[in-house]
Amino acid sequence: MQKKCRNTKRHRPPYLLAMTLFFTITFAPTLNAQGQLPPIIRDTEIEATFKEWMSPLLKASDIGTNSVDFVLVQSDQINAFVAGGANIFFYTGLIKKTDGPDEVVGVLAHEMGHIAGGHLISTQQALERASYESILGAVLGLGAAIATGNGELANAIIGGSQNVAIRRFLSHSRVHEASADQAAFSYLSRAGLNPSGLSSFFKKLENEELLPSSQQSEYMRTHPITRNRIEAVDALIAKSPLNDKAFPARWNDQHARMKAKLIGFINPEQVAWMYPKDDTSLPARYARTIAAYRLNDIPTALRGIDALLGEEPDNPYFHELKGQMLVEFSRVEEGLPSYRKAVELMPDGPLLRIALANALIQSDDPARLKDAITHLDRALVKEKRSTRVHRLLATAHGRLGHDSLAKMHLAEEALLQQRLPYAKAQAESALQGFKAGSPEWIKTKDVLNQIALMEQKMK
Repeated sequence: MQKKCRNTKRHRPPYLLAMTLFFTITFAPTLNAQGQLPPIIRDTEIEATFKEWMSPLLKASDIGTNSVDFVLVQSDQINAFVAGGANIFFYTGLIKKTDGPDEVVGVLAHEMGHIAGGHLISTQQALERASYESILGAVLGLGAAIATGNGELANAIIGGSQNVAIRRFLSHSRVHEASADQAAFSYLSRAGLNPSGLSSFFKKLENEELLPSSQQSEYMRTHPITRNRIEAVDALIAKSPLNDKAFPARWNDQHARMKAKLIGFINPEQVAWMYPKDDTSLPARYARTIAAYRLNDIPTALRGIDALLGEEPDNPYFHELKGQMLVEFSRVEEGLPSYRKAVELMPDGPLLRIALANALIQSDDPARLKDAITHLDRALVKEKRSTRVHRLLATAHGRLGHDSLAKMHLAEEALLQQRLPYAKAQAESALQGFKAGSPEWIKTKDVLNQIALMEQKMK
């Protein structure tokens, strides 16, 4: 499990004016109390689970089977929203609130309803070349401006004319929520999935309507849940022939493992009372193993992961976890075989290749740098918004003396982070080392063209 943006102060660059932000308008959250951006978590297992759960919904919708990405945000808040295009940002607090996959899938279907319904707004320049962290930061900054009534900041982010559109849209947000509910029910029904989770999740939050807005969850504030909405959903569910149909046993197990993994990583000190010693289920042992690792109990963590691997020797996520443990315990050579096994078992997992490449680079063996670059290049095909891939590629190429390639990837990283002056400087320097018309020259020119376009929009 990889985290980003941990304890990072949000610095809003002056060229944020030039961005275009697509997002579910009913979303208006804020940064945390310290003004920090919540971390984005990248985890192969959880992302694969969500992809599996979304697959039947996407097939049942008009959105497209490979057009929606899932982004996990570490926050105790309960929220989910769409931003930067068809990207569903899902808070860990929401997952912890759910009792089964039916409720998670219900929320996913609802967010897909927003995508299909076109409940989106754009500002002046698309964030097509931005990392998920940059998108999240832009959305949270805009949410803070709206929530505090800071019209000047909102205008700086989205432009004056769009501010009127936001106010108009918010006044009709309940209509859009009801529309997304109906779309969600339709997708679930076409997919042959029990739609009851959509209602049960809403009912968990219903009592929050009586609380002051400052005490309500972000999901409640941004997705107004009224008794009328719940009654409308319940009326549809009552007529459904699927409301007694159980979800796949595999999905229930995946949900239990997902919650155990999140609790183990994020709240290791809570594992002991959430998973008592007499709970010998695999999710409980998974949580205890991860908690031991997070609390630096190395012997217990390694015994735990070895026991899990003894039961499921072909589980790539267990091999990945063991590799992560060993590398972070400064036992890189011991961790490499685990990472290699994970990639062997799941060759199409780009995050696994990134983790392996990172370990190869950390091994300080120059002979392994080319292998690391190969894995990173393959990962980059699917991870176009990953700043980490470009940072690692810059490191590996730099150590091999490939200065221009290193600068090219530093430029790509900076562009994703919306650090335009630094990106421009690195790209211009890199360009001097490439032959005109070569693939590297073309990539670097593309970065410079994108920067020029964004700078033009600023004027």
